Amino acid sequence: MAFLSSMNIVGSGLTAQQLRLDVISENITNSNTTRTEAGGPYRRKVVVFEAMSGRDDFRTVMARAAAAGRTASNAGYETAGGVRVTQVAEDPTPLRLVYDPAHPDADADGYVSMPNVDTVKEITDAMAATQAYSANVTALNTLKTVVQRALEIGR
Repeated sequence: MAFLSSMNIVGSGLTAQQLRLDVISENITNSNTTRTEAGGPYRRKVVVFEAMSGRDDFRTVMARAAAAGRTASNAGYETAGGVRVTQVAEDPTPLRLVYDPAHPDADADGYVSMPNVDTVKEITDAMAATQAYSANVTALNTLKTVVQRALEIGR
């Protein structure tokens, strides 16, 4: 059913934006971490999304329908579309150098390598992720209303 595919699309957006918000909060939490298990200061992480089109070409749908012994009208699409997270990558921007000779991680010249996390950028990204999440919630509520009305018509 088409509305189930729509729910899957919206759900994938909600999941992706939630992960994005989790990564942003991790970045803010570690904005002053100068020593990690991997060695060196914390590096900012970014979420990489990839669109899933959810559409097969006509030939693929017909071949799948013929192989399954179904008609093309009920063969449907195998994927619903939406978005998925392909990776959580480290931001390659350079680390900040701060002069603090008293810091335990300072080099011979007194400079400390600080994480490449910019709090203003993180808050801006969090606001964008929150807006995208809210848009997906609105789409889900609209879809729910449409399905409820369709069921009322069928009574």
